[in-house]
Amino acid sequence: MSAVDVAAAGNAPAAREAAPRPARLRPRDVVKVGAVGLRTRPPRTFLSALGIAIGIAAMLAVVGISSSSRADLDRTLDALGTNLLTVAPGQSMTGGDVRLPLTAEEMVERIGPVESVSAIGQVTDASVYRTDRIPEAEHRGLGVYAARTGLPSTTGAQLRDGAWLNEATGRYPAVVLGATAAERLGIGRAGPEVRVLVGGEWFTVLGILEPAPLAPELDTAALIGWRAAETELGFDGHATTLYARAAQERVEAAQRVLGPTANPASPGSVEVSRPSDALVAQRAADEAFTRLLLGLGAVALLVGGVGVANTMVISVLERRSEIGLRRALGATRGQIRLQFLAESLLLSGLGGAGGALLGTGATAAYATSQGWPAVIPPWAAGGGLAVTLVIGALAGLYPALRAARLPPTEALATP
Repeated sequence: MSAVDVAAAGNAPAAREAAPRPARLRPRDVVKVGAVGLRTRPPRTFLSALGIAIGIAAMLAVVGISSSSRADLDRTLDALGTNLLTVAPGQSMTGGDVRLPLTAEEMVERIGPVESVSAIGQVTDASVYRTDRIPEAEHRGLGVYAARTGLPSTTGAQLRDGAWLNEATGRYPAVVLGATAAERLGIGRAGPEVRVLVGGEWFTVLGILEPAPLAPELDTAALIGWRAAETELGFDGHATTLYARAAQERVEAAQRVLGPTANPASPGSVEVSRPSDALVAQRAADEAFTRLLLGLGAVALLVGGVGVANTMVISVLERRSEIGLRRALGATRGQIRLQFLAESLLLSGLGGAGGALLGTGATAAYATSQGWPAVIPPWAAGGGLAVTLVIGALAGLYPALRAARLPPTEALATP
């Protein structure tokens, strides 16, 4: 071995130590490098981010609107109370109709947990019409009921216009219309000059009710005083529905004894229900429908992720020269991989942020139009953004690996 070779061999470690090491990219530098591809192709960036945004907006809007609806239902239940029970006559063992005794209200009032009782009684063979020129067959599905004066306080029904029946007006031909009944009759306000034909007799419209969530049968009813129903329309005095408010902590106990108390002679023919349970069941059905819509939102989000992956693959193909130049200047495969992965995450993050804004705005607008409180669960917003970033990482993983594997000479040779 010559002296020159010996010297070169001795200086080899020094030469390796002197060789420059690739510079490390700081997080800020990674973001800047990843944003280059987004800034240079704004139309493609916008369309790819829009696909993600639509998926996130759909998911947030579905969750937000459903949550707002449930919040409104909970608010309604809190206002109306969940301690209302209804008692109605059923059928006998032979299939015949059973009537509640005339003393049913008085007997139910004696139940310890019961705080208040009221009732309505259907006036058979009586219909309500706007004028006397309407054919009898066109009764529009409205019923005529005798009503006790304490009905609103027990059922939670509210007046939209006018006044409720009292001991004085309940003796005369005056009527209070349910919300749907007033709408079908074309009556928007109550007053002494507004009259309807009830059972062939003219009745003054004393008031109009708001929709009654816990007593929906009142919505299609024309309600008249108990005494007026007996004297004017021949009402027999038998209640067809009893409403009982029980102490909140003893509702179940009252529910068990309502049937035997209301009709001791035939307790098995009495139907006792809790209207708020139907609303809770409705909420459960809404939740099932929400899950279906969330599935559709997830599909939209997946389509957006495919769009991001497609954009990143095309970006790698178009930027082979840039990749080769960076590799020739000393960039490592890991840095190239990190660059394209960061670009994909930034693209997904933009779409996720835009979708969150769109979903929040849509929820707020719809909830406001319905008079609901706007509710967007934090887990939905946070989870949506997290899912977006996961999809962005998965969508950008293959293009990033492909870019990192490109040899510098092959990339630079690409025209």
